[in-house]
Amino acid sequence: MTTSSKSLRIAFIHPDLGIGGAERLVVDAALGLQKLGHHVDIYTSHHDIRHCFEETRDGTLSVYHIKSPFPRSVKGKFHILFAHARQLHLTTHLLGFTDQKYDVYFVDQLSTCIPFLRALGQTRVVFYCHFPDKLLANGAFVEGKMVQKGSLLKRVYRYPMDWLEEATTRQADIILANSRFTARVFKAYFPSIERTPDVVYPGINISAYEADVDPSDLDIAAVVFGRPTLLSLNRFEKKKNAALAIEAFALLKATASHKPELRNMRLVLAGGYDPRVKDNVETLTLLVTLCTTNSLTYNVISPSTASSSHPQSYLIGKLTPDNPDVLFLLNFTTSQRTALLLSPHTLALLYTPANEHFGIVPVEAMGCGVPVLACDTGGPTESVVDSPPSERTGWLRTPNAQIWSSALEEIISLSDFERKEIGRRGQERARRLFGMDAMAEGLEKALRNAVNMGTVQVVGVWTLMIVGFLLAYLVGNFVFPQAPEIED
Repeated sequence: MTTSSKSLRIAFIHPDLGIGGAERLVVDAALGLQKLGHHVDIYTSHHDIRHCFEETRDGTLSVYHIKSPFPRSVKGKFHILFAHARQLHLTTHLLGFTDQKYDVYFVDQLSTCIPFLRALGQTRVVFYCHFPDKLLANGAFVEGKMVQKGSLLKRVYRYPMDWLEEATTRQADIILANSRFTARVFKAYFPSIERTPDVVYPGINISAYEADVDPSDLDIAAVVFGRPTLLSLNRFEKKKNAALAIEAFALLKATASHKPELRNMRLVLAGGYDPRVKDNVETLTLLVTLCTTNSLTYNVISPSTASSSHPQSYLIGKLTPDNPDVLFLLNFTTSQRTALLLSPHTLALLYTPANEHFGIVPVEAMGCGVPVLACDTGGPTESVVDSPPSERTGWLRTPNAQIWSSALEEIISLSDFERKEIGRRGQERARRLFGMDAMAEGLEKALRNAVNMGTVQVVGVWTLMIVGFLLAYLVGNFVFPQAPEIED
């Protein structure tokens, strides 16, 4: 068997295998590589089988959950410090306590482990950059500038973390990015890294949206009605700016007295929600408060299989179980997502984050023939076509509630023919540029190129760093004692 056709043994390392865009990419990348004949194992520090994508719990993918002795944070602080410690723990287990051998490692989100995998594992590493963490943590990023926030003490704390991110990322044998936007930002803010990342767009599993859904399923019946629907799919995080969808929807509903077709319209906000995460809890509270402020009725539901329902103590106002204006769906199932996207009553997908690194959700919507309304910055400008109108798959607009409300009026007013044509163009574009096969082939090429680089050459200074980190790991086991467990 030649090198170019040899089946590879690949280990994915991902910090938290929950429900989100990065996790969807990891799952689809692993599925795509398996389809090409490769062996893939996923290693993670957190995997709650009640809060994850189905492929990671039903045996489709091999997942090793190495439970960390380190907490996510202490009193809501030091997230990145403990993230480094948790990945170090995971890496130590992978290199020292397992007999598994791999041809190459695929790492994303957190780069701490890269020098260890290369120096101690003597194995090449491909790093996939969703977006530099230093830009996510240090301020509200706008291309060309970064608005700093936080105290001087926090910036001092972040400085070594930012240096470590750049230094460890530089050790990767091949660096990939999820969009031209991310690659451009990466190049600008990691000056010591001379390489420009190659772009491999996230891909979607088209067949997952072609599966039949059971309308008698109680979870599906709970979210799919005959009412005209505007849909938003995002994690419940402040940076996702779902408030924009509510504000624009409220302005749209305010015209209902003049436009009867709007009276029965609803907004569905669906996404990953983890009660352990303060940002998730605060964001949900903010959004339901916004509904109350705008005189919108709402309800909050979770699938029957969810690990926990919404925390009632955080909800403001009174829930409206029957026909609410806004439905919050926490931790939706794959079937619920598919049913909502394929429903003939879903008129548009609202994608609210600004300067999003890529954004897989607009691609999912286009793949299902749903018109997209997204912000006119970041990754969506590469996936969604706004003009000319004859090629349009969606609308790209400034994140302003009034502007979005006007765009929604235009989308709702589309004729059946116009809507069908936009849907057809979106499906064609999603399949051609953003299918899972295209992503898997791009990743396979990068992984093979890494393997073909040959023996790893280790720089001496990293040996000293590794010793230091291992000492930190040993100290951590005394401070936060907990025996690691593995879940396949």
